[in-house]
Amino acid sequence: MRYPYKEKRFYPVSWPAQAVTKEGKRVVLPMGRGRASLVLPVELPEHSRSVTLVWNNGYELHVSVEVPQAEEAPGKVHATVDLGEIHLATVTTNTSEAIIVTGRGIRSLKRGRTKALRTISKKQARCTKRSRRWKKLQRAKNKQSRRAERRIRDQRHQATHKVIDFCIEHNVGTLFIGNPHGVRKKSNGRHHNQRMSLWEYGKDIGYLTHKAKQAHIECFTGSERGTSSQCPECGHKHKPRNRQWICKACGFSGHRDLVGSINMHKITFDEQVNFPRSFTYLRPAKSRKSSRRADMPLVL
Repeated sequence: MRYPYKEKRFYPVSWPAQAVTKEGKRVVLPMGRGRASLVLPVELPEHSRSVTLVWNNGYELHVSVEVPQAEEAPGKVHATVDLGEIHLATVTTNTSEAIIVTGRGIRSLKRGRTKALRTISKKQARCTKRSRRWKKLQRAKNKQSRRAERRIRDQRHQATHKVIDFCIEHNVGTLFIGNPHGVRKKSNGRHHNQRMSLWEYGKDIGYLTHKAKQAHIECFTGSERGTSSQCPECGHKHKPRNRQWICKACGFSGHRDLVGSINMHKITFDEQVNFPRSFTYLRPAKSRKSSRRADMPLVL
């Protein structure tokens, strides 16, 4: 531990629950004797408590809301989660129930953000640093980054919420989340390495752990090494190539991410689980280019 080498430019300002005044669709925050109160056009939730004004490349109002927590676990079923970059979470239970929540929307947002920042950076490189045009382009970069970050955070919350809802529905009492940290150690070209560097699986683990705790589900994480390269039927090992896992020894065929999630039951709970006959495929949120409803499941 050491003292900060410079003072921060912005500090968070907090108001306790008794100091926050709600007036319809706005909130009034007192700034002290002799100063005008801060009035924000924000409608706070009904059970909101204290608030904090935070600078995060722009002002954000963080609101504390009382969320009821479960008093006991939904059941005694075991479940495992296989995290991925294309499919954000693949969940299977020891009762052969399965769900896949896609992460293609988050992947698309990150790719669009990277391309937009590249275009702006090329224009900014031709400007004199700290000039008017340079600052204007810098503000455009910050605006693009903040907008993409908000949309990604929203989709990540919705995706992890669907995973926990599935666990509650199927009486899951213990949840294991595989940690894919070893994937980043392999260099497979600059395009693949860029996707891996943008994959924020640590946030997915944190969101799932927090939501599982609220549902009173025991949650822990560990290594998932070797789970995606082993056949769940005969145990033959080989590296899969496509999204469909096909065993070269016994001819077994199944979804690649489901294979990884099923094999986690062996190394975590030491139990053999039958491969699911069907699974539900969900999107975190409604896509702008799709006319299909986001809450309508696709059963395969």
